[in-house]
Amino acid sequence: MKDYARTLMTASLLFAAGSTATAADYPTRPVRMVVPYPAGGPTDVIVRVAAARLSEQLGQQIVVDNRAGASGMIGSELVSRATPDGYTLLVNPSIHVILPSLVAKMPYDAVKDFSHVTILASVPLLFLVSPSLPAKTVKEFIAHAKANPGKLNFASSSSGSSSHLAGEQLKSMIGVDMQHVPYKGSTPALTDVVAGQVQFMFDSTPSSMPFVKSGRLRALAVTTAKRTQAAPEVPTMAEAGMPGFEQSNWYGVWGPRGMPRDTVSELAAAIRTVMQRPDVRSRLVELGADPAGDIAPADFERFAAEELARYAKVVKQAGIKAE
Repeated sequence: MKDYARTLMTASLLFAAGSTATAADYPTRPVRMVVPYPAGGPTDVIVRVAAARLSEQLGQQIVVDNRAGASGMIGSELVSRATPDGYTLLVNPSIHVILPSLVAKMPYDAVKDFSHVTILASVPLLFLVSPSLPAKTVKEFIAHAKANPGKLNFASSSSGSSSHLAGEQLKSMIGVDMQHVPYKGSTPALTDVVAGQVQFMFDSTPSSMPFVKSGRLRALAVTTAKRTQAAPEVPTMAEAGMPGFEQSNWYGVWGPRGMPRDTVSELAAAIRTVMQRPDVRSRLVELGADPAGDIAPADFERFAAEELARYAKVVKQAGIKAE
């Protein structure tokens, strides 16, 4: 009996040692970062800025996997069901905690079914109009909208996204009916606004700035309290005559629920180091993004839960419905 007990104890110690080694050696193979939107969108752009440096930091390749569809739920569900070993991660903007207020039956719990790692960056939205629209300022846009009720359409990267909520907020504040047209990502939405098939949209700076700089889209305002370094000439919505209009996107990194704490901590530390690199920061600022600071996994989890509750109130007050 003593020999049996000794054998069990030895096996337990070996298992514990093996587990520790596994956590300490992470990662030992490529890490997949799932982006639940098409290539070229703001989430994809931000991830790819950081991915190469994160590969260097971790010593393994970071594979960006675009899994678009269902307002990001296809890629998010894929990650929620993945093995929680740190080799399949999700990068998703604020819509991750907005959708539960819009979708009656979510295929996952946006907070409880994920391990929270950290936040990569936050970005403002630009109020963008097609060059075919006569408005060159927010006031001119409002006057045009009021003169053409029900005739303007606005695009968004997906139903329930920050760009969608910003459009709905504009509708509510100026009291004009405008039709929402959801897309599967920012890139196709921006393309249709450029073509004049849709008259305007709110979109994150990383994906929209190239269109603004080339003159294919006109930026009327930025949705944050301060002007963005990417386009300092563009006024804030408050400066343009709409005080109280603020909206921004933040981009979080999650893994499946049940990831080892050591792995989550190592990932968070590696991402923090990468996001503080001068070359990464300068590139993100150039794109209009604000690299996040030192956000611990536990702090991120609390923040995500608070944001979920905050957006639930916004959606209810605005009467926004899933499309």
